[in-house]
Amino acid sequence: MKGADGHLEERGHWASKTEFLLAVAGNVVGLGNVWRFPYLCYKNGGGTFLVPYLVFVVTCGVPLFLMETAMGQYTQQGSITCWQHLCPLAEGIGYAGQLILLYSCMCYIILLAWALFYLVFSFSSQLPWATCDNPWNTESCIFAAKNLSLNWTGQTNSTSAATEFWERRVLAISGGIEELGKVNWEILLCLIAMWVICYFCIWKGVKSTGKVVYFTATFPYVMLLVLLIRGLTLPGALQGVFFYVYPDPQRLADPQVWMEAGTQMFFSYSVAVGSLTALGSYNKYNNNCYRDSIWLCVLNSCTSLVAGFAVFSVLGFMADQQGATVEDVAESGPGLAFIAYPQAVAMMPLPQLWSVCFFIMIILLGLDTQFVIMEVIITTLTDLFPATLRRAGRRELLLLLFCLFCFFSQMVMVTEGGMYVFQLFDYYACNGSSILFLAVFQSLAIGWIYEWTAAAYSIVTASINTELTEQVVRNSSVSFICSLVEYQPLTFNRWYVYPNWAYGLGWAMALSSILLVPGWALVQLWAGRRNLKQRWLQLCTPAADLPLTLRQRAEILEMPSAAGTERLMINNPEQHKQTTINN
Repeated sequence: MKGADGHLEERGHWASKTEFLLAVAGNVVGLGNVWRFPYLCYKNGGGTFLVPYLVFVVTCGVPLFLMETAMGQYTQQGSITCWQHLCPLAEGIGYAGQLILLYSCMCYIILLAWALFYLVFSFSSQLPWATCDNPWNTESCIFAAKNLSLNWTGQTNSTSAATEFWERRVLAISGGIEELGKVNWEILLCLIAMWVICYFCIWKGVKSTGKVVYFTATFPYVMLLVLLIRGLTLPGALQGVFFYVYPDPQRLADPQVWMEAGTQMFFSYSVAVGSLTALGSYNKYNNNCYRDSIWLCVLNSCTSLVAGFAVFSVLGFMADQQGATVEDVAESGPGLAFIAYPQAVAMMPLPQLWSVCFFIMIILLGLDTQFVIMEVIITTLTDLFPATLRRAGRRELLLLLFCLFCFFSQMVMVTEGGMYVFQLFDYYACNGSSILFLAVFQSLAIGWIYEWTAAAYSIVTASINTELTEQVVRNSSVSFICSLVEYQPLTFNRWYVYPNWAYGLGWAMALSSILLVPGWALVQLWAGRRNLKQRWLQLCTPAADLPLTLRQRAEILEMPSAAGTERLMINNPEQHKQTTINN
């Protein structure tokens, strides 16, 4: 229905299965596949790291991925309202997931602004991070050019040109979070540009998102393939690949390796925060989400593995040129994307070309993750208030207000002390412990409570049975506990220690999502008018208007005609109408 005459607009569906697959692929395949997984693999025993990683993929990743996709497809609802239909007691999981996505939305796009800044400078005749003759360079600046005679590890009092460009030109970093300083207007302009791009990528809902992902989800693979081929043909590439995959079986006995494998899997698969539920809700009801989920999980893990070869082949080349070991030059996170890799690119022939390819890949990998997160949040809000927001022009206005809210809230991150704030958000607000906590309670709610109270069989309970629930809960709980036991306070560059109030703020952001789950359940139990047992049963009972599954319809049709027709009409009159037409 059109909204011009005052009626509610249709919720809509993906125009094709390809749009859904590309949107989910763009969401789950992001920057972490390129700059986090390869480093963790190298750091935690090389090829041995794949053992705990694959254990978590099989026992937690694939079941949760399938379950969340099925939840959205079955209920045709977003990340919060789906819980109102399946298990109202667990609705706090939906709110907690959206809060984590909000924090992520504010952090992630900062990375894209930095990458855009680097991309612009990549078109310079001389890459600014390849020379020490710039106004921001210090006397201790060096550029480790080809055939450098001095050993890199002996340059203890020097700073690379790439590091000085990152810290003194891009960040203009201050002495601490207490010194926010001035706004970096160049980065601010890049940030505005990225928000404008994200806005127009999704402003018409799945109609526009489904078309944009044809480019943003596929072109990064072209760039990754180009960089992989180029990296493997460089001198020293095999040394880097060897460091990446060489197995160290003794590391399997280290609990830290298993914890990092589990945390990486949860981050990479985007489970427990509601993204997959919202994206799956735009599928047709009879879509084969089982096959889709398995192929998407395989794609995600394979991308991480291949990206490691592209990254470490280049790091091996850089180590070879500097006369150092790969261990000396290996970095993770922003340090890889904005220091190590640009420095390696500057040593290659045609450095501008490879720099442009790399940062286009980084921007596109992050861009589709960013605007899919925005799409998930907007979908969830629209489903919460359909009478108000599902009208002509309301979605575009809501999206604009959301972008403006996030933009002004993150202005502090583009100041001279912004990097300290960014790391605080990234380390606490978007940390793995919160996601692991949500995964535990989500599995409990669906695998035990919903399965126990559901009146009939559905694709949601089929996606994760009691045995799988126990595996997911056990593995997620152990990882969550280990992450708390192994907690280390955040530092910057291994030397700056945050003040106590900053740690307090960080823990407040982390607990803001975690406490929503038990808090929402307690409020709902307290607010009811019946006795506690009746309130518990009511909050654990699925909605009566959930769509019927094929098995339910078959059981009803086997009943005596009058009774079966009456039950079918009561549960779902639309399906009764469709059954009558088909018959």
